[in-house]
Amino acid sequence: MIFVEIEPGESVEEREIPSFKTDLKSKAPKYLYVIGGTHGDEVEGVFVLKELFDWLKTEHALKDMPMVVIPILNVDGYATQTRVNAHSVDLNRNYPTKDWTKDCKKPRYYPGPKPLSEPENQYLIKLFEKYKPGLILSFHTWKPMVNYNGNCKDVAEIIASHNKYELTPDIGYPTPGSLGTFVNEKYKVGVITFECPELKDRPSLKHIWQENEEGLKAFFRSELLQNYL
Repeated sequence: MIFVEIEPGESVEEREIPSFKTDLKSKAPKYLYVIGGTHGDEVEGVFVLKELFDWLKTEHALKDMPMVVIPILNVDGYATQTRVNAHSVDLNRNYPTKDWTKDCKKPRYYPGPKPLSEPENQYLIKLFEKYKPGLILSFHTWKPMVNYNGNCKDVAEIIASHNKYELTPDIGYPTPGSLGTFVNEKYKVGVITFECPELKDRPSLKHIWQENEEGLKAFFRSELLQNYL
């Protein structure tokens, strides 16, 4: 596939947030979003997305599909290897969901002073308004899991059937203000949260990619994906 860079966002510390979309002849009604680095210390998810993106850019046998790729959303957090952004906000608790709350049990989950207070998330919403989402694949790191929000179990199963990770609609604890909840509420589309294993539990980052390579490639080759776009 051929990708072109689109107008980047800007972080709290005025770093660019690079973004790319497939080079289609006309604007599509819906796009597949592939997002990494919401939490800046989750290098495993960022690495897997990087390897996937490298493959997508060189795999010309794939059908062209409308896609937006944001390799690292929280560029400030990634630069300092912190979960939160430069305002100490957890970007995945900062979306304007029905269950958003200013309360948090730990500083690492600080949701910000109000929903959508952070420029990184404001930029993502701006992209959503310009390029409507049809499905979102978001890369994180925690314990091996394929979590799905909304009506997208069939395509989430493709990944889980290969890597044998837990497939679940419930991550196991409350996540007020999360992207998965917000997108399902606002746009009525599904979100797959791909939780990579931690590096301490694997020999290398390359190993994490290799155990997921087959499943992710099958996901992008699946005819089912076209139903969301």
